[in-house]
Amino acid sequence: MKIAFVGKGGSGKTTLSSLFIRHLATTGSPVIAVDADINQHLAAALGVDDDIAADLPAMGARLPLIKDYLRGSNPRIASADTMIKTTPPGEGSRLLRVRENNPVYDACARPVELDGGAVRLMVTGPFTEADLGVACYHSKTGAVELCLNHLVDGHDEYVVVDMTAGSDSFASGMFTRFDMTFLVAEPTRKGISVYRQYKEYARDFGVALKVVGNKVQGEDDLDFLRSEVGDDLLVTVGHSDWVRAMEKGRPPRFELLEEANRASLQALQAAADGTYASRDWERYSRQMVHFHLKNAQSWGNEKTGADLASQVDPGFVLRESVTATA
Repeated sequence: MKIAFVGKGGSGKTTLSSLFIRHLATTGSPVIAVDADINQHLAAALGVDDDIAADLPAMGARLPLIKDYLRGSNPRIASADTMIKTTPPGEGSRLLRVRENNPVYDACARPVELDGGAVRLMVTGPFTEADLGVACYHSKTGAVELCLNHLVDGHDEYVVVDMTAGSDSFASGMFTRFDMTFLVAEPTRKGISVYRQYKEYARDFGVALKVVGNKVQGEDDLDFLRSEVGDDLLVTVGHSDWVRAMEKGRPPRFELLEEANRASLQALQAAADGTYASRDWERYSRQMVHFHLKNAQSWGNEKTGADLASQVDPGFVLRESVTATA
């Protein structure tokens, strides 16, 4: 299951995504955690030391390797240089699976030991001084989108992505790559405004969206969220001594997380798992092609010097049963 955490900056989405990742690790399910935010804080939230976090391999810096591997023997892709972030898989492409080992994971993923087990952590990499004034952060998150386009995952497998803040997620088609999107919203007008914007943008793409109310301090906050969000409000999270200790770098054992917050995490997993029965791989593949053709026309063809529309394999549908190229 592919799951995104979104919300305005400072809403607590990284903290909540890290709690959810810790919770999934306790279930024994395989988990890939991806930090796709311009502010790279997921590693720290998972307890990774700062010096180790600084040395994590950046997916954005390994994009040529990712492209070359995923291209496989696909005859519609003349070279890895003609691949862009939206390039869809086709016959001959290599696919990624959550449980496997492959050169992409070898280059970009690192194991993180948690109370309940281990997860694979991948990061897009920080916005560096060399990028200032000449690069867009979405060029880095393009590596994540390309991997998601080639990822085949099952019911008891999880990919959790901490997304960029606010509506920046809509700068690419990546917002359609998830089975469930959790929008973290504070009980404030600004928090709700991001929800409304996300809801409007995602409406036409069948995006499953649920709201997680964060920093909820009482009934007034809860009533506010209920009145503004309605049935999209899934759970709320209040003050947590466990989280405060984690933010100081001294997290207790995860089993000591407050019972109410553990129940909220279980509700998030149940909501994500509940989308499995309605998975529509054909729509997923159509949307992949839709955004690829848009990107090809607007900038991709000119940048690569190729007709990127010809990369689309009209008979190919990504699904769990598809066979990957060795």
